[in-house]
Amino acid sequence: MAESILEADGLTKQFGGFKAVSNVSLAIKRGTIHALIGPNGAGKTTCFNLITKFMAPSAGAIRFKGRDITNLGADAVARLGLVRSFQISAVFSNLTVLENVRLAVQRRRGASFDFWRSNQVLRALEPRARELIAAVGMEDVADVTASELSYGRKRALELATTLALEPEVMLLDEPMAGMGHEDVGRITALIRKVAQGRTVLMVEHNLGVVADLCDRITVLTRGEVLAEGDYATVSKDSRVIEAYIGAAGHA
Repeated sequence: MAESILEADGLTKQFGGFKAVSNVSLAIKRGTIHALIGPNGAGKTTCFNLITKFMAPSAGAIRFKGRDITNLGADAVARLGLVRSFQISAVFSNLTVLENVRLAVQRRRGASFDFWRSNQVLRALEPRARELIAAVGMEDVADVTASELSYGRKRALELATTLALEPEVMLLDEPMAGMGHEDVGRITALIRKVAQGRTVLMVEHNLGVVADLCDRITVLTRGEVLAEGDYATVSKDSRVIEAYIGAAGHA
């Protein structure tokens, strides 16, 4: 069995007298795609914000590769290889696809966003930037400004800028949100491709995507873990079915 690369132990987040997340423990296995799902109000977004260090827990601990990262910030853990996509990615609408990815490569190498860097320095970053653009299938639009891209291709560009940071673990926050059917299929295939050799933790509402893409699923409800396993297991769990049907009935 693969070792755990990312672990949460007893995570709790309290807002006044309300516990949004209560004593949640997770073990994300190296090389897997793991999803956090649950009905609206289940606490999955808060839990994800805690794990990705965008929010501090009221109690509990988070470990990355055995190291306690509970008190580190999002930027510090990104440098360790734990990178949240679609939030931390820097995509500038007035720059081309190539310029955006090149800036992300520049960031990974420890340089600030120096727009006045010499052409020679920027050209040295270009081969890696073009590799990443090819990895997400955007070679044909490398010189197109980001503002001109379709929504699905903007998300693919965000994925390329995330890959530029060379993550060991990619943290994806609802990657299919707002997409049409065609884009969902394209981005699902893209995530599967770029996940090779990496670990992925994602929050996702689209259960078809979760069924198709994820090795393991944790179901949350009312801030607690309700069930965990592969899709075949959790989708047949009577408690999970009741939680989703009950949530739909109160929508």
